[in-house]
Amino acid sequence: MIILSIDTSCDETSVAITEGRKVIANVIYSQILLHKKWGGVVPSIAKRAHEEKIDFVINETLKKIFWWPVSGSFPPMLASKKAVAARRRTPSSLDTQKIFDRINYLAVTQGPGLAVALEVGIKKAKELAEKYNKKLIAINHMEGHIYSCFGQNRQGNPKKEFRFPYLALLVSGGHTELVIFRNHLQYKIIGETIDDAAGEALDKAAKMLGLGYPGGPVIERLATQVNNKDFYHFPRPMLKSKDLNFSFSGLKTSFYYFLNRTDSVFKKNQPRTESVKKLSSSFQEAVFDTLIKKTERAIKLTKINNLVVGGGVIANHRLRKLLRDLAKRHHGRVLFPPFKYLTGDNAAMIGVAAFYKAKKGQFVKNINKLDRIPRLKLTS
Repeated sequence: MIILSIDTSCDETSVAITEGRKVIANVIYSQILLHKKWGGVVPSIAKRAHEEKIDFVINETLKKIFWWPVSGSFPPMLASKKAVAARRRTPSSLDTQKIFDRINYLAVTQGPGLAVALEVGIKKAKELAEKYNKKLIAINHMEGHIYSCFGQNRQGNPKKEFRFPYLALLVSGGHTELVIFRNHLQYKIIGETIDDAAGEALDKAAKMLGLGYPGGPVIERLATQVNNKDFYHFPRPMLKSKDLNFSFSGLKTSFYYFLNRTDSVFKKNQPRTESVKKLSSSFQEAVFDTLIKKTERAIKLTKINNLVVGGGVIANHRLRKLLRDLAKRHHGRVLFPPFKYLTGDNAAMIGVAAFYKAKKGQFVKNINKLDRIPRLKLTS
């Protein structure tokens, strides 16, 4: 089952071709440099960049899967110099038609995400579905992050078997959620952020420190230089609440007021760079400690000790270590996306999730009525 997927949920234009859980091709165009000087994603710029790059990204993806040197094979076995030369060309309309003849279905992110960005991907998916007469599958971006933990390379590795149920922790720039993943396409949200997401809080803290955008990776690097210690003991939001929801707005505000007390933070006898390292580490520890303690509470309440963890923040090595330690304490295991490109926004994870929807015949009934849902919730 070959699926071409499109994801334009925020500031990455991504297209992928998958076969079951195998990622045959995945191309991502990042807009980070376009948004960097603004300190965050600007919707109008994001939309224009998606519109300008979507056809290019599709073509780059198709260029990776020419098969005609060896008939009947998919993906291609490029053995000859002629085949390699063909792969480097931009596909002609005839070549594109041949490729789409071998593709079974199309998939696209419907939400959640930035409305004007989602619109570009959905419009293109509709266009391709009508042009090549393909069924279309609408995917929730967050279920894509869940299935990212089970993605494979072209050879079908790693060979992870599903051992339901799982407790899924999703941590990205726009979302922080705890979800019970009972079986394929069966989800129950048991905790979510009521305001800022963890990734957003890290980016905002970095901006306050003058570290630029995106700030999460910079904070991670600085925190590592002081051994991820907690020097300032910022608050851990909502740990006393009886639910499993998250809140990082108060932590961000506390950090802001703390920074305004410059005499207590940037001491005259201590270099500013050293203070920034300690502040970065302390803020990161506050965010991660909150995530771990809430997840541990969820494990105790649900009795589910196997974790799947997805989202851009999961690329952070410190958070991965804390989650491994948590799973070990509860005699479970934790699964992360097996390849780095599967942690952030990407179309490959959309294709993997779409495979299971296609198996159940969950296609868009009327593609003309398919529309973006910026606040789309995970439902079974």
